[in-house]
Amino acid sequence: MNQLQFFNSFSLPTYKLSQLGANWQWRELESTSSCLWECISIGVQLGFLGVIIVRVLQKCVGWIWNSYSGDGKSTDRAAENRPISQKLSISYRVGVGCSVLLLMIHVLMAFVLRNGSHCNSGIEVISSKIMGVIAWGGAVFAVFGVLRDKSVDYPWILRGWWFCSFILSIVHVVLDLHFGNFKHLRVQDYVEFFGLLPSILLLGLSIHGHTNIVFNVHNVLDDPLLPEKRLDQERDEKDSPYGRATLLQLVTFSWLNPLFSVGYKKPLEKEDVPDVCRIDSAKFLSHSFDETLNFVKKKNNSTNPSIYETIYLFGRRKAAINAFFAVISAATSYVGPYLIDDFVSFLTQKKMRTLSSGYLLALAFVSAKMIETIAQRQWIFGARQLGLRLRAALISHIYQKGLRLSSRSRQNCSSGEIMNYMSVDIQRITDFSWFLNTVWMLPVQISLAMFILHTNLGVGSLGALAATLVVMSCNIPMTRIQKNYQTKIMEAKDNRMKTTSEVLKNMKTLKLQAWDTQYLQKLERLRKLEHHWLWKSLRLMGISAFVFWGSPTFISVVTFGVCVLLGIELTAGRVLSALATFRMLQDPIFNLPDLLSALAQGKVSADRVSSYLHEDEIQQDSITYVSRDQTEFDIDIENGKFSWDLEASKASLDQINLKVKRGMKVAVCGTVGSGKSSLLSCILGEIEKLSGTVKISGTKAYVPQCPWILSGNIRENILFGNDYESTKYNRTINACALAKDFELFSCGDLTEIGERGINMSGGQKQRIQIARAVYQDADIYLLDDPFSAVDAHTGTQLFEDCLMGALKEKTVVYVTHQVEFLPAADLILVMQNGKIAQAGGFEELLKQNIGFEVLVGAHSQALESIVTIENSSSNCQLPKPEKELYEDSPMNVNPRKSQHDLVQNKNSAEITEKGGKLVQEEERERGSIGKEVFVSYLTIVKRGAFVPIIILAQSSFQALQVASNYWMAWACPPTSDTEPVIGMKIILLVYSLLAIGSALCVLLRAMLVAITGLQTAQTLFTNMLCSILRAPMAFFDSTPTGRIINRASTDQSVVDLEMFTKLGWCAFSIIQILGTIVVMSQVAWEVFAVFIPITATCIWYQQYYTPTARELARLSGIQRAPILHHFAESLAGAATIRAFNQEDRFFKTNLGLIDDHSRPWFHNASAMEWLSFRLNVLSNFVFGFSLVLLVTLPEGIINPSIAGLAVTYGINLNVLQASVIWNICNAENKMISVERILQYSKIKSEAPLVIENCRPPSNWPQDGSICFKNLQIRYADHLPDVLKNISCTFPGRKKVGVVGRTGSGKSTLIQAIFRIVEPREGSIIIDEVDICKIGLHDLRSRLSIIPQDPSMFEGTVRGNLDPLERYTDQEIWEALDKCQLGDLVRAKDEKLNSSVVENGENWSVGQRQLFCLGRALLKKSSILVLDEATASVDSATDGIIQNIISQEFKDRTVVTIAHRIHTVIASDLVLVLSDGRIAEFDSPKMLLKRDNSFFSKLIKEYSTRSQNFSSLANQRYD
Repeated sequence: MNQLQFFNSFSLPTYKLSQLGANWQWRELESTSSCLWECISIGVQLGFLGVIIVRVLQKCVGWIWNSYSGDGKSTDRAAENRPISQKLSISYRVGVGCSVLLLMIHVLMAFVLRNGSHCNSGIEVISSKIMGVIAWGGAVFAVFGVLRDKSVDYPWILRGWWFCSFILSIVHVVLDLHFGNFKHLRVQDYVEFFGLLPSILLLGLSIHGHTNIVFNVHNVLDDPLLPEKRLDQERDEKDSPYGRATLLQLVTFSWLNPLFSVGYKKPLEKEDVPDVCRIDSAKFLSHSFDETLNFVKKKNNSTNPSIYETIYLFGRRKAAINAFFAVISAATSYVGPYLIDDFVSFLTQKKMRTLSSGYLLALAFVSAKMIETIAQRQWIFGARQLGLRLRAALISHIYQKGLRLSSRSRQNCSSGEIMNYMSVDIQRITDFSWFLNTVWMLPVQISLAMFILHTNLGVGSLGALAATLVVMSCNIPMTRIQKNYQTKIMEAKDNRMKTTSEVLKNMKTLKLQAWDTQYLQKLERLRKLEHHWLWKSLRLMGISAFVFWGSPTFISVVTFGVCVLLGIELTAGRVLSALATFRMLQDPIFNLPDLLSALAQGKVSADRVSSYLHEDEIQQDSITYVSRDQTEFDIDIENGKFSWDLEASKASLDQINLKVKRGMKVAVCGTVGSGKSSLLSCILGEIEKLSGTVKISGTKAYVPQCPWILSGNIRENILFGNDYESTKYNRTINACALAKDFELFSCGDLTEIGERGINMSGGQKQRIQIARAVYQDADIYLLDDPFSAVDAHTGTQLFEDCLMGALKEKTVVYVTHQVEFLPAADLILVMQNGKIAQAGGFEELLKQNIGFEVLVGAHSQALESIVTIENSSSNCQLPKPEKELYEDSPMNVNPRKSQHDLVQNKNSAEITEKGGKLVQEEERERGSIGKEVFVSYLTIVKRGAFVPIIILAQSSFQALQVASNYWMAWACPPTSDTEPVIGMKIILLVYSLLAIGSALCVLLRAMLVAITGLQTAQTLFTNMLCSILRAPMAFFDSTPTGRIINRASTDQSVVDLEMFTKLGWCAFSIIQILGTIVVMSQVAWEVFAVFIPITATCIWYQQYYTPTARELARLSGIQRAPILHHFAESLAGAATIRAFNQEDRFFKTNLGLIDDHSRPWFHNASAMEWLSFRLNVLSNFVFGFSLVLLVTLPEGIINPSIAGLAVTYGINLNVLQASVIWNICNAENKMISVERILQYSKIKSEAPLVIENCRPPSNWPQDGSICFKNLQIRYADHLPDVLKNISCTFPGRKKVGVVGRTGSGKSTLIQAIFRIVEPREGSIIIDEVDICKIGLHDLRSRLSIIPQDPSMFEGTVRGNLDPLERYTDQEIWEALDKCQLGDLVRAKDEKLNSSVVENGENWSVGQRQLFCLGRALLKKSSILVLDEATASVDSATDGIIQNIISQEFKDRTVVTIAHRIHTVIASDLVLVLSDGRIAEFDSPKMLLKRDNSFFSKLIKEYSTRSQNFSSLANQRYD
């Protein structure tokens, strides 16, 4: 028989295992095939040895040539003699061990098992055996040669030999199984079979290629450095159990055992979780990703490299290893279906067969399942590890990009959008790394399925192929539609998160203006749009589930129908093998829509991240840095032209020429919106440079107009990454007037600051960031209106001690609206319409008579008003400079002080214990997730009415599936010789009806799950949203925004798209395994003898696993929020970070936070594989026991067809049993998201918005009197009182000024009027109505406020002034004109619809405050509160605003907090606060009559300040 005949006969289904020894041709074919294999083996072995001989000869010739030519003498002998240490790797040891083992096996087969070959040609057999021994001897020699040659890679010839030997071993074993005589099994068969394991390991090494041996060449010069590096590596191995795990530990995941031991005894804490391996650390991955990105840039010669190519190059090696394991897993999973027909034939012909052949079949089944288990666990773990690496690399890169975004790009990408990139899009990209392996598995699975079907059914397999292609083709339109839905979902989510982020940032403004309900409705509208697309997506997913759950039955009906039409005989064995194959085929078909969906989601997310990464960055070349010894100018700008918006017709700054010598003090002034802050930005390089040059000499420090404070304690904010030096630090805090504030704080400078400095006053935040700048000891200081938020005395102290003291020798450019700080400047710049209109000294500018005198004139008028009042009162002595202005005097001390001190002392222990912390650690549940969480989730919609219907539908599906398979196994004949019980057409008809019924059950279940899941998610979202927006301000003060965003984004996504499917799979997998157990128990109930204890062991493993995994999942969820929070803070202060050159430090912090999240996440993913591996092994044991039982039972006890059906179901037993525990654990982990959302659904609410039986009259308040009775306020129970026993009355329709040192409680008093903070004791009564007894909406909607921190929302000018849409355009224009913004808005093309970007960043801070004034003018309330309302506007504008307020609110109560004395000097009454107590309360005239009154001292300080600063300037030059 020639070779062509052999290969044709091999492909025919005639020679199946069931027909062994049937005719004389078998012997001839067996002999030919065996001898052919021996010939092939000899050829391969000879080729390998030939190459080795050639390589040896080349080396010998080269050595001889070098010896004679003398080249060898010129080599560096010193280098050769250097001591070299080596560290053998696990992979190298495995290579040596497996090669030696295979050598021993071949020696055994050659000399001990000589008479065990199928081939009749003795010469070929002997030659093959001897050549095998020699070849493996050469392989062992080559392996040891790797160490001798100090090679980091295995030689290509060795890798090729390992690969070829694996192929030969596989072919030999398959031929033996396929053509062997199982009646006379040989020892050689067993040896060859067990020799497969080392062959598989060597195949893995041949693909990996690297030895991983570490060679250390010791050099005297490098020796001092090496120990440190080696220590780092050793420390890394010590801290990471995964990094030092052995091969066996890596396969079994037993390196996790110590962690489980700790987690089982007590709830895990963050410190208990080991570090990730070095190659999984964020630092290593970020560096690797950057290198890859730069490589792609150079390769493509592009500034915008493809993110797809970068990700491919970054992860290809790990992905290739995962793909290898995935293909092995897919291939071995089809061994079972391939052997089922043989197994049924064995059971049918048991009398003619030996038990050993049956046991060998069982061994083949179990061995394939074990290889599948190991490979499957490795590729799944590898995919998760690759996902972790991608996430760490991308998050770090997104963070780096965020620090470099240009101002224009920041307007295009809001914080909410960037947060979504980090939380949702990165997750979807990493999810695709999981599904990527499906790409490699699909063709293998489908090809093997078609091969098995062709082997059993011949041409009938074409029907299966056609049906499979039809089912898969359904994916194309569905995937296209699904991709569109995913894009819409992400757009809707972006808009929702953008608004959510904005609402959270400006929550205080919303509550003060009573707009919280309006914005709640806005968020609900945005969520409704998102819900619309989610429903469409889930509905399509339900249809997909119907198609693909029903696909095995559809394919089987088509296939069997084709077989009946073509007359192909259907025996029980063939049918069962086909059914098992269809069930296996369900996996690739079922994964295909998930793959395409993940591909669609990943593509959308990757495109979004790519577009973000391609956004414009800050111009790196906009500033030229000059060495300080080369120039006398610290700042030199020539012909500068700058613009925030490149598309704008007019530049933001033009014709800028500025030279600032070293040590100069430069003041910048001008009207609102004239370009003062932009001038500082051009020096910083923040604004786009269109033309000109900017030269800087020295380091910079920057103080922005809006304080940027980091979460943490005060000292950390001041040090800002520098080392603590007590002398320098104390000098700094004294210069910045912070010493007294530290005395008031419970923990001094270690007091923790809330998010964005929420628990600090505006002045304290300003002085902390000034101290941060001073401590940096920079060369150039850029201060943007640093004195606006502090009182007169503190401003004076700051100017004298800080600007003219600590920074005396420094170059300082400061923006100010306070004219009294101008005379001392060396140079004053007057900005007008983006240009430097005037420049010169104070006296020089006054003489020019162009525009500067307008600002000074306004200040002079204000000063005159003070002098007038001062002259009308009695004269008094000027206060001594060194005397503290706000010292307590006996006549002004509140009489209840002693009583308060008792209360204060009572709480001191508690305050000390809490450490002055406002922001507490994120709440985290301990122990198992409560049943109430599951019950709450399941019963939210219709009290859980749909749950039993879903379970019934799935149970019906499973029952009909089992019934249809049972019907086919019973009705089809066991052999070709047996007649069928019923006609094949009737068999097929009944099967089709059962299949249709099961498919309809799936459709019902899929749609109910989608409906119930989405309604549940929507209800959870609505409850959480309402709870958060109704929470008191104390909650937002102590809760970082990142925590809330994390729940609204990541956790909500889990609930929207994953939770219901995970929970559904728990029920579905339990139902499936119950069906399998029922089928198996029909055949051999004895299997329960093993199944019950194994199940008990599985349950024990699950209980041992759950405590650790649950805490790891919780820690992972908690550690995600700090990444987002830190990123949000960094984005807000990017300009400051860049100005201080702190990008590297913040980036390292980001890497540390990523590692903190990666640690629990990585170990949680590993823990899942630890459990799954053990459950799979136990399931394989049950399956193996059942097979042995079926083989051992005598013939006639069981029906072979039904036994085959049991095996068909038993093949998936390991998957099902593991999936039950897996799904339960996975659902519990995902349920943590529900738990976290429920936590924020039960926040203690503010007082009701409306109390129906206590509603004030519609015209309330008429008079506007405000009475405080024994008012005591504190921000949290563990913090000290801020206001202490305040008792006074503000008469109606009067102007009341509130003054006091920064941090004295002025803003807190205002918050108490609006009930932002509730009184701990006492009451506030407005027009005879106790405000604590009416609804918050009734209170806040009747009052007006212009807050200290001006807030604007993304949208339009009109929307910001009138979000409730109550006023006409005419009224809005009138309000704009009155607040000096009318002309500016009219100049814009869109007028009232002019855009406002996030945080109103396209408007200056002064303009934002004017918008807030416009809101108050529209509202026309009886009570108006001004909280530093004009701090960020110039004196001229301030004067105009004060006139408008006095006219518009002349018959109303106006409460004014101001540091500019002239804004309160005309008040009817003045309230002076000191340390939270009333120091004085009287009319200005009466207070000025008392020489020692605080107010009198304050007035004297202010009125003499201009002259003081003029004399100070003169002293500097003297």
